[in-house]
Amino acid sequence: MNKSTLKDLLGNLPLTAELYWTLRSRGQPVGNYTLRKLERLLPEWRAAVQTSRRDVSTLGAVQTSRRDVSTGKRVLLFATSRYWLEHAALLGMTLAGQGHTVSLAYLPYHKWQQPIGRFDLRRHNVYAQNVLQKAGPLLEIVPLLTAKKAAELPPALAEAIALTALRDTQYTLQVEEVNPDSDLYRLRLERNTDAARAALDWMGSHKPEVVIIPNGTILEFGAVYQTARFLGLPVVTYEFGEQRQRLWLAQNAEVMRQNTDDLWSARRDTPLTDDQLAQVRELFAARQRAGLYRNFARRWQGAPSEGGAAARAALGLDERPVILLATNVIGDSLTLGRQVFSDSMTEWLERTVTWFASRSDVQLVVRIHPGELITKGPSVADVVRRVLPEIPAHIHLVPAEAKLNTYDIVEIADLGLVYTTTVGMEMAMSGAPVIAVGSTHYRGKGFTLDADTWEDYFATLERVLAAPAAYRLTREQVDLAWAYAYRFFFDYPHPFPWHLLHIWKDLEEWPISRVLGEEGQNKFGKTFRYLVGEPVEW
Repeated sequence: MNKSTLKDLLGNLPLTAELYWTLRSRGQPVGNYTLRKLERLLPEWRAAVQTSRRDVSTLGAVQTSRRDVSTGKRVLLFATSRYWLEHAALLGMTLAGQGHTVSLAYLPYHKWQQPIGRFDLRRHNVYAQNVLQKAGPLLEIVPLLTAKKAAELPPALAEAIALTALRDTQYTLQVEEVNPDSDLYRLRLERNTDAARAALDWMGSHKPEVVIIPNGTILEFGAVYQTARFLGLPVVTYEFGEQRQRLWLAQNAEVMRQNTDDLWSARRDTPLTDDQLAQVRELFAARQRAGLYRNFARRWQGAPSEGGAAARAALGLDERPVILLATNVIGDSLTLGRQVFSDSMTEWLERTVTWFASRSDVQLVVRIHPGELITKGPSVADVVRRVLPEIPAHIHLVPAEAKLNTYDIVEIADLGLVYTTTVGMEMAMSGAPVIAVGSTHYRGKGFTLDADTWEDYFATLERVLAAPAAYRLTREQVDLAWAYAYRFFFDYPHPFPWHLLHIWKDLEEWPISRVLGEEGQNKFGKTFRYLVGEPVEW
């Protein structure tokens, strides 16, 4: 019997993996699954939390920005994978310091797209449990891997879990068409189902007052989110964008949907101040020139702006109307499930370029998202060439690696076509009409042309191309687009001390003791209250 076969056998026998880890590993990590930093810092965090709780309890009836222990909520946090588990433990300890009773449920998976033997998975589990127990008694640790599971999922929940597995597969392979018989889909369905069964039993019996989950759309995060929603429990999802010390969150919704309706409803009619307008102008200028802006940790272009004339010359464009089709990355989390009338973004691309193939009276520029340079899925260029083996001269493909600034093309565009990319919003800020076909956050905000059916989409194309100048945005619409951009970039993200990607660096500036103190609560207190379900005050 070889080692692999033996491990498969032992993985199904009770206590074998746990005993092996205890006797042989002596508390050490298993392979690359390590929580050393978390293990080192948990005692420090525990001391800070205990001090904070003592301080709060001595204040009696005095009003403070910190929640009194007696009014805290029963909170369930869920995480899987090492880095999210570290972040959830830090968040959980902070919430405990604010008076909440926190349970941290976890699954010990290291890689979401690769299978792992039961023996090694159980070793990961007992190692993680051993580390997390150092947060006790402030956190109740709930290892879902070994928790009691519901016998089966109700049909409606099972259907939601299957959709989550589909999203997982699309996201991993960065494709939109998925084979349900593939090994990856079956792996994701099995893991999501197991997570949902465990969460269904635990949440059904313990009934937390609020469930907090990162992302909430994909992987086991999505499975636990769907389970909480099925049970009717209040649930908050959160994620991080490119800004330091900022966090996105959504209550009873998937945060990656970026639903800004309530924010826009509250602030649409509030004009920007001069300082706010200057701030969003500075950000927009940084995006155009391929520079960094303040706390944003991302460059949006690979080449600085050289102006519209340079773009026209580089692409060989003449005076015929220019239509800019700005793409998303296929399979990106901001495109999956965002269809309005098409089956997918791919179908929209196929039908659109086919329609333009016979329209030599205009020039279509397909700007492929630079993000394709860091992904492994199929390119939009493959989609175009599949339906147009011989690309007409009036259709121009701008590859992801092209040293051509997208904003230079925006400058000369008469019309924009977008699925969910933010370029659509920025084209409107430049005054160009934009047809938004996907369910993007800025759709329906008053400055885009929003098609709801294929017939509506092609009819709108015909109308705009017949008289492009007549569809240029009014001054009021342009101002509206600028106001919305400010709200999206600066109001929608909430202040938060620790970004997932910079957690250890951020902790140097904002240790948990400082966050729990008066300064930290004045700066971040509202966000922590929103995370436990208090209504967001826009």
